[in-house]
Amino acid sequence: MTGFGVPRDAYGEVLSRLGETRKDLVVLDADLSSSTKTSSFGKKFPDRFFNIGIAEQNMIGIAAGLATTGKTVFASSFAMFAVGRVYDQIRQSVAYPKTNVKIVATHAGITVGEDGVSHQMIEDISLMCALPNMKVMVPADTFETRKTIREISLEKGPTYVRLGRSKVSNVFESEDEIKLGKAMTLMDGDDVTIIASGVMVSKSLEAAQKLQKEGISAGVLNLSTLKPIDRQGIIKSAKKTGCVVTAEEHNIYIGMGALVSSILSEEYPVPILRCGIKDTFAQSGDYELLMQIYNLTSDEIYKLSKNVITMKR
Repeated sequence: MTGFGVPRDAYGEVLSRLGETRKDLVVLDADLSSSTKTSSFGKKFPDRFFNIGIAEQNMIGIAAGLATTGKTVFASSFAMFAVGRVYDQIRQSVAYPKTNVKIVATHAGITVGEDGVSHQMIEDISLMCALPNMKVMVPADTFETRKTIREISLEKGPTYVRLGRSKVSNVFESEDEIKLGKAMTLMDGDDVTIIASGVMVSKSLEAAQKLQKEGISAGVLNLSTLKPIDRQGIIKSAKKTGCVVTAEEHNIYIGMGALVSSILSEEYPVPILRCGIKDTFAQSGDYELLMQIYNLTSDEIYKLSKNVITMKR
């Protein structure tokens, strides 16, 4: 791992650079541009930036309308508002007609911290993955965020990108080593497969290194593209190790862990344990403390990995 970075900062930076050559690029925000970091695009290209105000439903409607004129539209707000408040408009105006709208939500999960349960979105992966035609991505660090934004700007159709509020450990050293759309192997292992997304990728690598010191070989997969999901990559790794742990900053019953579980139950049943938020709302507090309280830690991944290995035996 190579230092720390803030994915939403990376989002704002790459969006501004893309705007220099992509005259079709239009950016919308719902009165939170200084937090989502779309403000950097707005300062450089005020004629292609629109602050819709605290009217997220209207923002998605306008985004869909602009997309029908040939524009590539990025629409941003906090995940709770960009998805939870506006699901009907996303379904009817973006997913169903396949409009070229990229919904990039920041402040997802419990790492939003002190803003509390009203802002802690832990259901968005389920909502977006349930929509036909919607691509869903959860970058692991700043490098993957930049590459994700670049690539989706070149694709046609609806995309949802989930970003957090806080700094994360960078698991990559450059964009060149990243392969989007695949369950990317970050560490090889024979005893257990750890599949992670977002902020939990770095914690999974920490857990794997701790297991390695005890002679346990853990493979770590970065599953940043949740839809379309890399079924064959997941199955291949499960066949190699015979057991799986998933790790996500999301409700485990409806998120990435559930997606992986459904694939393996159908195609190659193996023991699987899930690290994530249980069937509960979180509380307000320092985000690092909340990660400890809700067991979103490398220690928890380490413990689950040891447990799941005993299950396969």
